[in-house]
Amino acid sequence: MNPKITFTDRLRIIFKSILDPIGRFLNRIGLTPNTITLFGLAGTSLGAYFISQGRMTIGAFVLLASVLVDAFDGTMARLRGDPSDFGGFVDSVSDRYAELITFGGLVYYFLSLEDYPGVMVTFAAASGSVLVSYVKARAEGLGFTAKVGILTRVERYIVLIPLLVFNQPFAAALIIALLGNITALQRILHVRVQGHERMKKARENKEYIQ
Repeated sequence: MNPKITFTDRLRIIFKSILDPIGRFLNRIGLTPNTITLFGLAGTSLGAYFISQGRMTIGAFVLLASVLVDAFDGTMARLRGDPSDFGGFVDSVSDRYAELITFGGLVYYFLSLEDYPGVMVTFAAASGSVLVSYVKARAEGLGFTAKVGILTRVERYIVLIPLLVFNQPFAAALIIALLGNITALQRILHVRVQGHERMKKARENKEYIQ
């Protein structure tokens, strides 16, 4: 199956005229893509701290700034003409840490209020978010594609940040928990179809050879 163009891919195309000039400037002043990745992670950690203290609005805006910063690492690597596998690996791992740190801030906040349903919903949101990424990575490692689903990383932030701005952390966690785990299931089923097709072709080839 051919991989589909995702919402994230479309955003990169739409904002290419903005990302490229800034990416060139960052390269010119001597910053590296991995440095930008780590700046984004540091900003996310700061945002998570504000969230853990119940300062949802400022935490949301810090998260937004961090996500925007993190958008430049891939652009910088492409403009340098040397996108590396290690750089992509660092970016992917950093993204997972960023999400878990953010949800950790939410868990701390709900625990401080003794809001245990909030804790459990946030745990479900974190689990779904990690599974969405893990299923894709595992599928691609086996030669399948899994760029499908209703709530990828960008969409998760599109849900999370506005709801935190309006001080609705439980609603944000609940929506991500539901749609994130549905997305993971969508990807699992998508890979299942490809797996069956692969086995069918293997049987047909074996019969043809015989």
